[in-house]
Amino acid sequence: MSETPLENVVIIGSGPAGWSSAIYAARAQLNPVVYEGAITEANRMSGTLPLGQLALTSEVENFAGFPAGDLGAYLDSALPASRRGMMAPHGGEGVTGPELMELMRQQAVNFGTRVITDDITKVDFSQRPFRLFPSAGGEVQAKCVIVATGASANWLGLESEERFKNRGVSACAVCDGALPRFRNKELVVIGGGDSAVEEATYLTKFASRVHLVHRRDELRASKIMAQRAFDDPKLTIHFNAVLEEVLGDDANGVTGVRLGSTEPGKEPTTLEVAGVFLAIGHTPNTGFLNGQLETSDKGYLIWKKHFRTNTSVDGVFAAGDVADDYYRQAISAAGTGCMAGLDAERYLAHQ
Repeated sequence: MSETPLENVVIIGSGPAGWSSAIYAARAQLNPVVYEGAITEANRMSGTLPLGQLALTSEVENFAGFPAGDLGAYLDSALPASRRGMMAPHGGEGVTGPELMELMRQQAVNFGTRVITDDITKVDFSQRPFRLFPSAGGEVQAKCVIVATGASANWLGLESEERFKNRGVSACAVCDGALPRFRNKELVVIGGGDSAVEEATYLTKFASRVHLVHRRDELRASKIMAQRAFDDPKLTIHFNAVLEEVLGDDANGVTGVRLGSTEPGKEPTTLEVAGVFLAIGHTPNTGFLNGQLETSDKGYLIWKKHFRTNTSVDGVFAAGDVADDYYRQAISAAGTGCMAGLDAERYLAHQ
């Protein structure tokens, strides 16, 4: 009977937060293990495949240190042929999401991080060492755990929405709004809360016009945010409207949307747009924790110490979007990953 392995640090998740925490933990000679997620259809549908949601995006223009330019030769030299061969050819105009995530992963591996392509499906934080249960079976014990499982964008579940993801359909205006495909074009934002209004007003910096589509007859956003939407000359609000279908083709991606009405008897309308942005919320990936860590009313893990990544259980830290419902950017996730790696190192040193 094999002995249950005891790890110094187990990192759950493989987005920018997970790899950044692994880099710092590995450089501190903690010999971390990253459970990067399993390659399953369920993970594909929920956006929790290895390398996180950034691996599902195209160009990344706002991650510091990666200006536009041809990175082909650098990628060939930085990544092993086995990983390079799985990626699309480099476009020559800057880093893409999959390329950036592969570089982060490789940097963590270079320092000695061990990577396991599997999910942690259950945890027991009631005793030390902590007990973790991979989907492949067995048990792993850990002195310290970093949760970096992110938050999945909420989607409507339309077949056409899935077809045009990253070809005009996005769930992050700040990430994608400045891309050439959206500049000086008409765009649609789906949603009616503060986040939807924020994304819509942000997109007016680049779009010729933004259509905000909301299923109710008034916005759910705060009064000040709603007034901001009404006052914006480049923003048109469509009340009592729902997205029925994303229109487009293989050559151009998104070319329009068909909107249905929540009011009886009204016919669907069509808008010619180049992009559709979903702003109907995110769901933090915390189900496997089974309520063992304190969360906010939105379900995000709570940092219990100011400017620290400590959770409600001593020795368990949280990094990235699983604990951030405000910024939700790759670079802020990477920053908190650094913090979690350092917090874990100092926790273990005190132990």
